[in-house]
Amino acid sequence: MKYGNLILEKKEYVFLKRLLNVTSYYKDENTKVSLKKLSGELTSAIIYDHEEMPDDVIRFNSSVTVQSGTWQTEFQLVIPTERNIAANKISILAPMGSAVMGYAEGDSVIWNFPNGTKELKITSVKQTERPIDIDVLL
Repeated sequence: MKYGNLILEKKEYVFLKRLLNVTSYYKDENTKVSLKKLSGELTSAIIYDHEEMPDDVIRFNSSVTVQSGTWQTEFQLVIPTERNIAANKISILAPMGSAVMGYAEGDSVIWNFPNGTKELKITSVKQTERPIDIDVLL
C-alpha cells in the first residue's frame, strides 16, 4: 500500500462507520465478508481533514479504474442511494466498492468476490468536481 494503511477523510470515515453499523442484516455471504473486511481495515485507517486528502486516494464519488489480468473496468464509487450499475456507479456496500475504498492509485488489493479471490491493481483515481455533501448525510 502506498500509504501503509487506508486513507479516509474525517467526515467520510464517520459516515462509513455509521453505514457499516447498520448493514449487518445483509444475507449475501460475499457482501457480508467484504464489509467485515473493510470494517477491520478501518481500525488502522489514517484519517485526514478534507484539505489534507491526497488526490490519488479513492473516496466517495471518485472515478476509479481497476485491472485484474486482462480484465479492466472503470466506475464511480458512490453512496448506496446513488448506485446505478448501468451508469457504472458502484455502491460502497458492493464487494468491488468496499474493496477499493481508501486505497490509492498504484495499490493492489486482494479481495473475495462472488466468483473467487482476485488481485485488483488500481490504475487510475480521479476526483470528481462534486464531492458528496457529507453534512447532509450525517
